[in-house]
Amino acid sequence: MKMANRRNLVIVILALVVVSVILLQHREGKTETVQHFNDAPPAEQAILPADGKALLTESGPKAGLLAPSFTIQGENGTTYAVGGARDKAILLNFWASWCDPCQAEAPELNKIAEKYKDTLDIYGINVTSYDYKVNAERFVKKYKLIFPVMFDLKGEAYAKYNGTVFPTNVLIDRSGVISEIILGGLTAEQLDEKLEKLMQQRL
Repeated sequence: MKMANRRNLVIVILALVVVSVILLQHREGKTETVQHFNDAPPAEQAILPADGKALLTESGPKAGLLAPSFTIQGENGTTYAVGGARDKAILLNFWASWCDPCQAEAPELNKIAEKYKDTLDIYGINVTSYDYKVNAERFVKKYKLIFPVMFDLKGEAYAKYNGTVFPTNVLIDRSGVISEIILGGLTAEQLDEKLEKLMQQRL
């Protein structure tokens, strides 16, 4: 009887040991699974610039979008490009020689070009498809324009900004984003106020 009890006790102890080993292995397996999950590479995240704002990718003739890009030749033979970040803000002035408000603002644009010469580029774009180049050239000489003048012979640059009115002034900040599209003429004070705000914008 005692031998039987001893045998049963040994069997129980062995059973407990086996169960303990199984439980221990099961726990270690869980730990390994958790560790493997924690060691997994993080999910991809959107890369943002330092200011936390998403990078713009959409362009179009609207404030807050990237300015539509184009290249155009100036009267001096130089090719000018619009689109993307640059050292200076830019004012695109779409005009026609027969346009009364264009004639009125030409002397003011000369003053602005001088005042902001270190921070602003003015591109005077004659929309020649709505004008005559000879008349446009006379306009340039008459008002002694001191900023670069280009001839949009087919109106392609004008069309990129949905041009319908003369003058049309497009303000573009240094990051290449349209700040404002101004249809029609403004007083010198109104335009200067808008340019002051444009100058305060940063990349």
